Amino acid sequence: MILLREIDKTNKSFEDIKHVDKNGIEYWYARELQKVLNYKEWRKFENVINKAKESCKNSNISVIEHFVDTDKLSKRANNAEVVIKEYKLTRYACYLIAQNGDSRKKVIALAQTYFAVQTRKQEITEKEYTMLTEDEKRFYQRDLTRKGNYSLNQTAKKAGVKNFDKFHNAGYKGLYNGETADDIAKRKGLRYREDILDNMGSEELAANLFRITQTESRLKRDKVDTEKKACYTHNKIGKIVRKAIKQAGRNHARRFAYSTKKFKTIRKRK
Repeated sequence: MILLREIDKTNKSFEDIKHVDKNGIEYWYARELQKVLNYKEWRKFENVINKAKESCKNSNISVIEHFVDTDKLSKRANNAEVVIKEYKLTRYACYLIAQNGDSRKKVIALAQTYFAVQTRKQEITEKEYTMLTEDEKRFYQRDLTRKGNYSLNQTAKKAGVKNFDKFHNAGYKGLYNGETADDIAKRKGLRYREDILDNMGSEELAANLFRITQTESRLKRDKVDTEKKACYTHNKIGKIVRKAIKQAGRNHARRFAYSTKKFKTIRKRK
């Protein structure tokens, strides 16, 4: 139990310092990672970074794509600001840093496991995906839809969307033949505030992910600049996806469009 609590606490620390850019890409700052990994001196931690960069290079993987040089302002005791060196790190870069860190530190071992598992999730192949269990597929697809929704929200905001409930319901209505998020939740028998995306099968999640990514693409391509147009676009894409599913076969469509099956809540799974 103690080990599990330590793992959960460490994993949360890595998630807490994670940043996501406007394109939904995750990254970590080296100075923040340094603190979580219990390195007091930047000089020593940068030595680990250099070893990680060498490992990256030896694997014939682009170093500059995973270890992005940047600068940041730092305040000194007299309130003077100085420019110090910083790195923006990908998840893979963090994994390599953990691999080259001080193995005597318990947090390093936990970091190695965390970043190895998370990096592996990102590298999953189509063949490997087909070999996953239904629950594993759900967890994988849910992670993608979570990232996709984040990116879609950023694009929708730029398009003038302020009422995001209205915007997302426009998409659900298109895909679910007029049903709102609340309607879908009631059909599935969910409790108040339970996320409908956390209670979908892998096929249903994949359909929603397609709706999400295609809506974002259309908003950008058509240079949508009002909330009304954005909602119309989302609804239209939802209908297109629904039509495509119907054309794939009635049984295939019914498996998710009218599903009342209850699933274990995805969000509780780490």
